[in-house]
Amino acid sequence: MAIPGSREHNISLLVTYRAADCFVEGAIPKPNLSTLCATGHQVEEWIRERCYDCWRPASACFCDAIPRIDNQTSILILQHVGERSHPFNTARIVRKSLRQCHLITDHNQRFGQHELPLAPDAGLLYPAESARDLSELTEDEKPSQLVMIDGTWHQAHTMLRDVPQIQSLPRYRISPASPGRYRIRREPHLHSLSTLEATAAALQALEPETESIDQLITAFDRMIEEQLDHSASQAAWRRRKVRPPNHRGIPRSLLENPERLVVAYGEATPGQTPNERLPVNWFAQRLGSGEPFSALIHQNQPLSASHVAHMRLSIAGLPTAVSEQEFRRQWQTFLRPHDTLVVYHERTAQLLRNSNATLPRCLTLKSIFGKWRCNFQNLEELLVAAGMDVPPLTGCRAEHRLQMAIRVVQHLQDYAAGQLGSRAWMSPLSS
Repeated sequence: MAIPGSREHNISLLVTYRAADCFVEGAIPKPNLSTLCATGHQVEEWIRERCYDCWRPASACFCDAIPRIDNQTSILILQHVGERSHPFNTARIVRKSLRQCHLITDHNQRFGQHELPLAPDAGLLYPAESARDLSELTEDEKPSQLVMIDGTWHQAHTMLRDVPQIQSLPRYRISPASPGRYRIRREPHLHSLSTLEATAAALQALEPETESIDQLITAFDRMIEEQLDHSASQAAWRRRKVRPPNHRGIPRSLLENPERLVVAYGEATPGQTPNERLPVNWFAQRLGSGEPFSALIHQNQPLSASHVAHMRLSIAGLPTAVSEQEFRRQWQTFLRPHDTLVVYHERTAQLLRNSNATLPRCLTLKSIFGKWRCNFQNLEELLVAAGMDVPPLTGCRAEHRLQMAIRVVQHLQDYAAGQLGSRAWMSPLSS
């Protein structure tokens, strides 16, 4: 067995965890991994030398360019475990550069179960509407410790959701003067910053007198340029592509012909499993023309008075309810070829499946909005979180919630069209 920390041990780890990163397409044939473990010298024939500080190939090591910075503000980096072995992760560079820096890597659940080394006046670098700009703080207001989340935008959202200790920290933001430089890793937004860039910008705002912070950015630029030069010669690494703005996570079909978009909401019989529940009522509206659809479906078991009151149904209208077969016929007549159905929750679409009614291509608003926010439980909370007014209460409950769902769809369309401008809660986080 290889001794931990020895060259043989490091090579075995590299084969196990990063084998896919060790070969350049077209340079040499990939070895048969079943023969790699035979002897040490066979492994060394195929594995590139690697620096285990910057995690780059030895030929591309840039550790000598990383400055040592005597920072006064302590930096605590909470790294999502998915970033630990990424070859272009920048948190390792920050840890190597800053004298006061602590890097912890773990799963969200374990972060939430253990006591984090937080200073009494620690703050979290995390963009939010209530976050204060670090450059606007007075000397007395500056935190002695700044917590950074190292991960993708989704990982940062989930970490904040799952780690109570950082939820209560005061939040700060930075105002980058230029787009991020991280051209070797795809970012979801033009102004997204790497962990290294965000840390450097934060320290420049908190302690502008500290020397060598610019040198950290210079080392970062060197890593990028060398990798791009290597990529051009080997034609193996994907170059960074800037994604079109304002469309992050919004399905294209939601932004196309509104005559093909049908927003719907229905309520179900109570006290049954999701696969057994049948629609009590069903309301829909074609977004382009405003053409409405409504149906009250006859129930084999009469609804209780409390359920009728909860759904705000008209008792006088109950005798006019149509049969399930007639509901299917009317719904089929209302739909057109190539329609896209938009519902708030997957359970709404399940009502159509349970009643054997036509279910066209379907989009779920809860899933779309979940890419930005995770802390809402219903349509009302979603509207409030998005800064929209809840429509006035009119008609039955399903009609009211249909109007809320329509507002959410229109909000997404306006956002994609750029009519809403930049919203902090919809913008990506610095990672």
